[in-house]
Parts: sequence; structure tokens; C-alpha cells
Amino acid sequence: MNETKNNPWLILVTSCLFVMVAWSFARMTGVEDYIKQVKLGTNRAFVFVSDTTAAPLSSTNDQAWLDKITAEADKKRIPAIDAKVDRVWKAIPGYNGLEVDIQKTFELSKHANLDQPIHFVYKEIKPKIELRDLGANPIYKGNPQKPMISLLINVAWGDEFIPTILQVLNNENVHATFFFDGSWLSKHLDTAALIGKAGHELSNHAYSHKNMSQLSRERATSEIVKTQQLLETNLGIKNTLFAPPSGDFDEETVQIAHQLQLKTILWSIDTLDWTKPSPATVIQRVTKGLEPGSMILMHPTAASSLALEAIIKDAKRKGLVVGTVSELLSSDRVKTVQEIH
Repeated sequence: MNETKNNPWLILVTSCLFVMVAWSFARMTGVEDYIKQVKLGTNRAFVFVSDTTAAPLSSTNDQAWLDKITAEADKKRIPAIDAKVDRVWKAIPGYNGLEVDIQKTFELSKHANLDQPIHFVYKEIKPKIELRDLGANPIYKGNPQKPMISLLINVAWGDEFIPTILQVLNNENVHATFFFDGSWLSKHLDTAALIGKAGHELSNHAYSHKNMSQLSRERATSEIVKTQQLLETNLGIKNTLFAPPSGDFDEETVQIAHQLQLKTILWSIDTLDWTKPSPATVIQRVTKGLEPGSMILMHPTAASSLALEAIIKDAKRKGLVVGTVSELLSSDRVKTVQEIH
């Protein structure tokens, strides 16, 4: 043992072997590359992959991804559309803009290869001017850039065709807005509750179907408030919409509704179903003018109940979503294939 310990040649050979092994290991683990980086003044952190070769963290790759996403984001930005008062159509809702959420898109993409497609994440941008900013104005239609329509079903008499209408709406998986005359509603609360339970919007059609423009301010206010109280007290509905009976109103009517925090709702397409037309006539009246933002007036009549399915299917063929009036008037975007993917 002492001879081995004190043999200088053996010590030298052992030391050389140790240095050679250590240097070989350093080359395998990337230390040599790290030293080169230090000498060049460009050292970066390293990670070690399964084949023991050194690979830099993705700082350069990250920057390349950010540059790529940012460049594409500028091309994909869609500006928001402000709400406005149109000379003909009065209050027109705004429509949210769309832009790429760069940070979320980067987090989703940064681990992929740069030649892979970008999976964009979007966020909606609110208009600077929204519908509530326009004050007291009637509303006849939604924003023409929003691919959605609404069915306005005014209910003031009868209920025999309501089950058929509800069945069609359910089969097509769409929702409508029902405006109830208060005198009808007071006698058909159970029916109204079933309509609400099916996911449809319940709203105000005054109380006794009077021409609002011919009423005193006090009487007009009472007509609206009585039905509003029925909706809230008996059905638990906090309604925000008012449809004047027969579409009759004046500026004071709109002001009264506005003070009650209600939007005055009219329509852009009238079925005239109360004149007892054929279902084919109703279909033709609606489909010929159907476009984004259309609000379609109908009643629970035989003609509309039989025409409803064809109207909804035509809307879908045209790429239009059927939503409630409140959904149509919101600035929320309707998701397109591009925005989903």
C-alpha cells in the first residue's frame, strides 16, 4: 500500500486518466459548449435532452414566435363598430371588434416548431359607443355586420298555436322573444312560465293593447308598468324590452320606456300573419328580405306556426344564427369558424 501511495509515476498516470475521463464527460454534458459561449460573451442557459446533447432554452425561438404572431395579429384585427342613430332605422347596436390575444396565443404555440400553423386565441374589443349611450330611441334591427336574426312573437290573444311554435323552436334548437300583453298574461301565467322554462325571452307588450300614442303620459306609463310588475312578481323576470302594441308609439312613449329602463322594440320584417295569409305567403315575406340583423314580427297564429320551421331553416342556410332580441342587440360577436379555430 505504501509503495503505491508514494510512487510518483503511478500518481501521474492516475491523474491523467482522471482528467481525460472528466473532460470526456464535460463534452457529453455540454460544458465545453458552455465554456465557448462564455469566451464569446454570448453564454445562454442550456437544457439537456435525452440524447445527452446540449440544446439552448427557447429564448431565440420564443422571440421568433412572438414576431410571427405579432405580424399575423395585425392582419387579423377587426375594428369594433360603434352604435349609432340611423336616419331611417334609428338606434343601431354596436358590434365588438376582434383581435388576437398575443400572450395567450404565444403560450399556446411557443413549444411547437416554427413551421407549424399558429393556433390563434382571440379577444373581443368593445365599441367606444354602445347602444346604451344613444339615449331614448326605438330599435328596428340589429347590427348589419352581426350574422344573427331574432323572432319577435307578440302574444295578446289565444294560445292554441303556442305548443306548435314551441315544438318547432325546440326541434330547431333556437330561442325567440315573446312579448306578452298584460291582460293575456294575467290569465295565462302557467303558459308563460312554460315558455320561459324552455329558454325563451319573456318581455313587455303593455297591458291592454292600446295605441300608446293616443294615451296620456300617466296612462301610457301605467300600461307598461302593470305588465312589468306581472313579469317580475309572478315570473321572476327582470325584463329590459318593450314592444308597443300594433307598433304604435310616439316620442313620449319611447321616453317613458327609457325612464323605466326599457328599450322600445319594433321590427324590420312583418309577417302580417294576423291577416290570415297562407304559410307559403308568410315564408315568402320573411325569406325574401332576411339578412343579418333582421327582427321578424309574428304572432301565435296558424300561418306563422306552420311557416316557422321553413323560416328558421332558411336563416340557417344563409349562415344566420337565430337568437333572442337581447342577444341580437348585444355587441357580443357571433363566433365564426375562423374565430373558433
